Amino acid sequence: MASGDVPRGPVMSTVTSPSTDSDVLELLRACGPLGVAELAAEIAVTPTAVRQRLARLLAQGLVERQPVRNGRGRPKHRYRLTPKGLRYTGSNFADLAWALWREVSKLEDYEVRRTVLRRVLQSLFDRYASQIQGRTLIERMRSLADLLAERRVSFSVEIADQARQLPVLTANVCPYPELAESDRTICALERVLLSELLGENITLAQCRLDGGSTCRFQPS
Repeated sequence: MASGDVPRGPVMSTVTSPSTDSDVLELLRACGPLGVAELAAEIAVTPTAVRQRLARLLAQGLVERQPVRNGRGRPKHRYRLTPKGLRYTGSNFADLAWALWREVSKLEDYEVRRTVLRRVLQSLFDRYASQIQGRTLIERMRSLADLLAERRVSFSVEIADQARQLPVLTANVCPYPELAESDRTICALERVLLSELLGENITLAQCRLDGGSTCRFQPS
């Protein structure tokens, strides 16, 4: 990861989970493997509706099917979360993030605080960098948007200037609104991390805190 001071028509992410699908995910997370009939009874919909939801979740890699043999005849199936599905349903750590950020912000020694934040950035970079694919900036942006979608953070990618082919990465929903409203340092850290992951200096061209409808990142 590069050194330096902390604070340097849309193509939507491919992983989506409608609210109706979320019921299935949360139920599998709480109860473990379940069959179609069990899921239908728990969420009060028809077996056909459950199968449609499961088909979407299977295609996204969030659930997997396991055969269950019970005597003769065709095996029945039960469904369970994949490791990806477990990460997806368990990725809401807003309270923990708030508490950690508050304690880091209380560090009086600037160098200590700066070192901690740089290590956090390095840890995030190490975790995500190898998963970003693409030769061009827009390909890497799309890859990053897909990766973030798996963690229920909605980003989209578009070309803002057709003549210049300027790609823009848009945060459709702020992943930490309370943190950002109380301390804009988090926005600067996000920009630095995105720059490192995308391999290009990225600027925050529009921010909700300045009155924008979304936060938009684009190359400098």
